[in-house]
Amino acid sequence: MCRYIFRHFTHLRKDNIKSVNPIQEPHRSGRVIVIGGGAAGLMAAGRAAELGADVTIIERMEAPGKKLLITGKGRCNITNSAPLKEFLNAFGPNGRFLYGAFHRFFRDDLLDLMRRYGVETEVERGGRVFPASDAAADVVAALLSYVNNGAAIKLNTRAAAIEHDDQGVTGVRLETGELLKAGAVILAAGGSSFPATGSAGDGFRLARIAGHRVNKLYPALVPLVLKEMGFAQACQGVSLANVRLTAFGCDRTAVPDMTINYDYGRGTKHEKPPVPMIESRFGEMLFTHFGIGGPITLLMSQAVARALDDGPVTIVIDLKPALTNKVLDARLQREFAAAPRRQLPALLRQLLPEKMVEPIAILSTIPPGRTAATITAEERHGLVKLLKNLSFEVKTPLPLTAAMVTAGGVELTEIDPRSMSSKLLNGLYLAGEVLDLDADTGGYNLQAAFSTGWVAGEAAAAFARQQ
Repeated sequence: MCRYIFRHFTHLRKDNIKSVNPIQEPHRSGRVIVIGGGAAGLMAAGRAAELGADVTIIERMEAPGKKLLITGKGRCNITNSAPLKEFLNAFGPNGRFLYGAFHRFFRDDLLDLMRRYGVETEVERGGRVFPASDAAADVVAALLSYVNNGAAIKLNTRAAAIEHDDQGVTGVRLETGELLKAGAVILAAGGSSFPATGSAGDGFRLARIAGHRVNKLYPALVPLVLKEMGFAQACQGVSLANVRLTAFGCDRTAVPDMTINYDYGRGTKHEKPPVPMIESRFGEMLFTHFGIGGPITLLMSQAVARALDDGPVTIVIDLKPALTNKVLDARLQREFAAAPRRQLPALLRQLLPEKMVEPIAILSTIPPGRTAATITAEERHGLVKLLKNLSFEVKTPLPLTAAMVTAGGVELTEIDPRSMSSKLLNGLYLAGEVLDLDADTGGYNLQAAFSTGWVAGEAAAAFARQQ
């Protein structure tokens, strides 16, 4: 798959990118400079150029759209079919900031744009929308075709600062010292995840220099490292379906004796969980050599990362969420009675994946070698509790460089949601992952990048024309 993507990406670079080197000064009226050639930057540049602005993208990498190429495992989950309310809920409390942008440019507008440039789409499980070709390179090609209606790209170029005076933005200073004059600047340099794709934190640095507050950054949609790494290593590669994962803001000894039977977290209906519960999700997860990963782990990772600032976090896995403690105990009773000579590992094989049998047997209070007929009711109850409350303390999430998305970013109260313009600096617009916006997996984050980019491009083009 990787060879396919990058072979097509090379083709894109040769045929679909208008490169400018160097840019001719003096400043042309109506120039818009876009910092960043990712999802938000390409959309912003395309929209601004469509409205007649003189647009130049500054891209630090040798080619644009590199992070887009690896999203969705190379397939590029561009949006989701969820209704607007669910879409906004996926971003948590900050989702309301996107209300205006989504009303201006949302899913149907994005799909129409993709179709205009030859990309058909299809909806899959969970409402995820992918290109029908399953090729992220086709999405990048469509965006570049949109950009090439009037914008140009300056590759291998890094911005050092956004220049301004008392009236507002005057241009962008490059690392080389060169000043590119402009009537408006769109900051769409991404977050700090996957720095090899160009998303290396430049946007936050530039925003700070321009006077904006950047809220603390956290990894989002990322696996978690457990303190009990030995268990994880013994179960490495085990994928569990239909389990419940719950995070508590306490150490293992303080986890309350309770059974959670509902989801809690961003996008869910439950508003106030019992203390000290942080989040709970039902679905699929897996064990890795360092801890846990998989869909529900990724969904919970941002909340866990933030909670670790305040103290220990314990993860509890309910391996049999469809069964109450009483029902599971009755099942064990029946199976023990049906096979009185079997030892615990043989009995557990009917309940667990093979690689989990020995680790769970070791964690139980039942001494090795005991047969089912000799297991006491108290020992059986302890086994039920273990299967329903398998707990581990979280050491840390994997770092930002391994995260799919950066949580945190430029403070939203400093941005006008109607235009993505800075409230602190005239002529500056911000879009995409540089903003303090992040959502669950499923295409939500890319839609936000496209929508904020489109709005920023439109507003910046209008502002630059007035200069």
